[in-house]
Amino acid sequence: ALEMKVVKSKMGEKVGLPCCHEIPSSESFHDYRVYWQKNTTEVVLAYSEGNKIVKNDRYDNRTELDTRHLTLWISPVELLDNGSYLCVVQHLKILQNSVVVCENSVDLFVTADFSRPKITTEVSPISCESTEMVVRCSSHGGIPKPKISGAINNKTVMWNDSSVSRYSLNLYNVTAVLWHSVTKDVNFTCSVEYNGFVKSTSLLLKKTNDCVVPTVPPPYNVITASSIIIIIFILAVALAARYLSRHVCSHCCKPQDSVEEGVKEYTKPPVSSKMTSETSSV
Repeated sequence: ALEMKVVKSKMGEKVGLPCCHEIPSSESFHDYRVYWQKNTTEVVLAYSEGNKIVKNDRYDNRTELDTRHLTLWISPVELLDNGSYLCVVQHLKILQNSVVVCENSVDLFVTADFSRPKITTEVSPISCESTEMVVRCSSHGGIPKPKISGAINNKTVMWNDSSVSRYSLNLYNVTAVLWHSVTKDVNFTCSVEYNGFVKSTSLLLKKTNDCVVPTVPPPYNVITASSIIIIIFILAVALAARYLSRHVCSHCCKPQDSVEEGVKEYTKPPVSSKMTSETSSV
């Protein structure tokens, strides 16, 4: 009967693919022929009467066969080892003919570990009551395609944005972004799930204590109007001072001129006296 099994392994580890038959202690490995094939076309390893009869350069020095349980061991596992494997066991000593004892199919899923999620934050105080944060979570270097999730105080949150990309060896990078207003200190957790494995990182998001109210500069038209008013005021003061100085000088000079004229008039010889003396002499 054809049986189906699933085996999961991580890149770089050692994995064993189980076969469908165990050789009894009363029998010998030399009585059997064992084939391990990938995708039913590529022979990975084959033994007949205790001797290796097939050599595969890609699996050479990375595979070995358990001669009792017929398990195929692969180490280290590579991403290209992903696929379906078939184990075929034949008995060579029954009625002097080869008889198929069993066939067994195994699906191997190879995963690559993602890096532990990295959390970064950008903080922007928007008011005294809350702090606006941009929270980013990223992980890379894994396979298969992951699922990234976030939680605040163990309560799931929805990402504002997320992206998944692939690079060499078809490994994945994943990044997610969350905008969140922090009104009090909270615990944020980012998790990456892939093929039954989970890696998580937590970070305490703190509300900032600084409450800075930005000063708003006056509008340009206000500055212009204020400057014009100041200039007009200065000109008015200057004109008033000039007018007052002229007015005071003209007022002070008039009495002095009249005095001088009075003095001149006083020093002139009187005509009437001369005429009187002449008259007397006559």
